[in-house]
Amino acid sequence: MSRKAEQLHSLLAPTVEGMGYEFWGLEYIQGRGAVLRLYIDTDREQGITVDDCAAVSHQVSGVLDVEDPISGEYTLEVSSPGMERPLFTLEQWQRYIGERAQVRLLAPVKNRRKLTAEITAVSGDTLSLTVDGEVLDVPFAQVDRANIVPDFDLKG
Repeated sequence: MSRKAEQLHSLLAPTVEGMGYEFWGLEYIQGRGAVLRLYIDTDREQGITVDDCAAVSHQVSGVLDVEDPISGEYTLEVSSPGMERPLFTLEQWQRYIGERAQVRLLAPVKNRRKLTAEITAVSGDTLSLTVDGEVLDVPFAQVDRANIVPDFDLKG
């Protein structure tokens, strides 16, 4: 996570969690047309609604206006992580052991930089990912981005 993303996480997570939501993570995409994308989650059966996103957006906008951590123009987006949820923390990786994830690494591990793998274990700061029957141990710090690959059962 970049220094700016860490700063934004520290600033915004308490607001989101204070509203009763889980702060799933954030993406800050810099450049022309910068985007700050927040992911929120809940344990409610109906999940995250458009009204939830609007309420969080309103509160977070107030914090951003007062603290002004981003110079220049940007777009704030608030959404649910969805079925193809991004993974930001070791705890999230742990929660999805046994699931498949699409992973992009900062540097190749065993000549692989992009892979789809089963999450088989999390030990300390190391992820064990199974790809084509081979287990790759990947340092968490080497993960650029990762998303869960939904398992659609089309037989039912």
